[in-house]
Amino acid sequence: MVKLPIYLDNNATSRTDPRVVEKMLPYFTEIYGNAASRNHDFGWKAEEAVDESRSQIGSLIGASPKEIIFTSGSTESNNLAIKGVAHMYQKKGNHIITCLTEHKAVLDPCKRLEREGFEVTYLPVDKYGQVSVEQVAAAMTDKTILMSLMFANNEIGTIHPMAGLGKLCKERGVIFHTDATQAVGKVPVDVEAMGIDLLSLSGHKMYGPKGVGALYVRRKDPRVRLDPMMDGGGHERGMRSGTLAVPLIAGLGEACAICHREMEQDALHCRTLRDRLHHGITSQLIDVELNGHPTERLPGTVNLSFAYVEGEALMMGIKDIACSSGSACTSASLEPSYVLRALGVGDELAHSSLRFGVGRFNNQEEIDYTIDKVVEAVNHLRKMSPLFEMAQEGIDLSTVQWAHH
Repeated sequence: MVKLPIYLDNNATSRTDPRVVEKMLPYFTEIYGNAASRNHDFGWKAEEAVDESRSQIGSLIGASPKEIIFTSGSTESNNLAIKGVAHMYQKKGNHIITCLTEHKAVLDPCKRLEREGFEVTYLPVDKYGQVSVEQVAAAMTDKTILMSLMFANNEIGTIHPMAGLGKLCKERGVIFHTDATQAVGKVPVDVEAMGIDLLSLSGHKMYGPKGVGALYVRRKDPRVRLDPMMDGGGHERGMRSGTLAVPLIAGLGEACAICHREMEQDALHCRTLRDRLHHGITSQLIDVELNGHPTERLPGTVNLSFAYVEGEALMMGIKDIACSSGSACTSASLEPSYVLRALGVGDELAHSSLRFGVGRFNNQEEIDYTIDKVVEAVNHLRKMSPLFEMAQEGIDLSTVQWAHH
């Protein structure tokens, strides 16, 4: 018997793994010292937990524990990385490169910097949502100080060619930041092999707690320096002042350790269920398009457009299944997804898209139930659609002259 509702929105947030919760609990009621208190056991034990977490995060991404800065999440990490580099290196140059499909937590800091006089290039993507190394190389100038490109897209799951981009940035002396929120813990990430200088990650996207994240800041070849956004007690090597949230940090570390140990089986589990969902739907419905790269994609993400169906109406038809019709951070807006638009998807198809995010705790029964519900809802809505009927009769809808009222 399937337990309802079903959660298939793991790109938005994930359930905290019970093992992570168990790890966090003592730090609320027993080991509750301030990690900056250096003169008693409570503080020392809290600091030990913080140090352990730095090591666990470092192991997952191939970094030294000393290169991990704790933040409240990826939005803060992105802001600190982008604004921190821009302000620290502005005498060297004022040009930043990013792309059109980035999360708002990258695009909005870039827009703010433009208002301050920085120049930002927003690269277009191909039909799969990727940028090429050649594109980035062509956009670089002698004033380029930073390139910020997400590791994997939150809406479509497409993964950029990270190693090639990192090599290019090294050759050109440009700092390389990646928002790896969706990728860390799901796919292998190695900051050394990929030439990444700054990397943002968040706990709640990988079965950890909400409200905590980290920024990896390279210490050598090159040593990256950041202008801090918050001043205070000089915590986190002066880059991020504020009392450390020890219970959350302990949880983030444990989540990373579990992902490190179980990544292969997690990825296989998610990919198997994702592909079952995709094939189960497309084998029973026509005019369903996959958005994103068919292979260079996160193991749990499938974003589908259902022609002749309105996405919001479709979500109402499958209301016991939690999924998304765009990024959770902007899905309150009725505008079609800017990510899908950047891929060249038309407004109608963009409006008819659903993102399913399969995770560690999903099972086959849930997937099969979802397939049945989606197929039933799409068929029901298409029966009411005159456009679908016309298309079935072979009428080319792009040639129809619609009357203006």
